[in-house]
Amino acid sequence: MAQPRITLESGNIYHIWTHANGNENLFRCDENFRYFLRRYQHYVHPVAETFAYCLMPNHLHLMIRVRKEDEILEFVRKKKNKPNLQGLADLGGLENSIVSQQFSNLFNSYTKSINKKYDRKGSLFIPNFRRKLIDSDKYFVRLIAYIHNNPVHHGFVKTPNNWPFSSWHSYLLDKTTNISKQEALKWFGTKKNFFATHNQLNQVEVKILFED
Repeated sequence: MAQPRITLESGNIYHIWTHANGNENLFRCDENFRYFLRRYQHYVHPVAETFAYCLMPNHLHLMIRVRKEDEILEFVRKKKNKPNLQGLADLGGLENSIVSQQFSNLFNSYTKSINKKYDRKGSLFIPNFRRKLIDSDKYFVRLIAYIHNNPVHHGFVKTPNNWPFSSWHSYLLDKTTNISKQEALKWFGTKKNFFATHNQLNQVEVKILFED
């Protein structure tokens, strides 16, 4: 029997991942990757913080935290063509549907662009992106390492540094980015531990990350 889908609640951290339909690729060229990230910033950033991401040719991984209820409420109020929500005091648990809809808008927007560019039809992503609640410190740090090592795991590159379409590079920069890296680095303790965790990730831990 299928388990009930995990709800996306304010303040919780989740691993989000999805895949292309069939044998297709989500991203065919570098500009596809860049365009998706721009769309991601537009649709997801207002409702969720991002700790890590990695875009692969046929799938992607994200690590997010759903924003506070008042932040999401303010976003909803500012959206165009919406009824006046000034009297709404709280979301009453609606954040799951709002955040899920933003992801749906992201995937649909990207699909429409790809369909137009490559003269294709139909859905590009599998139905229903997957999500898992991150509820332990160990899972938190291991997941960041797993996401950044995904291109290595699949044999595309030898180190995370060689893959341009992940948040790994944001962690190497001293300047502010759209990645919530300062908070994430506190979980590792030191930059040294950050790199050590990435280097020590093994396949046993990878399997644990995906246990249902």
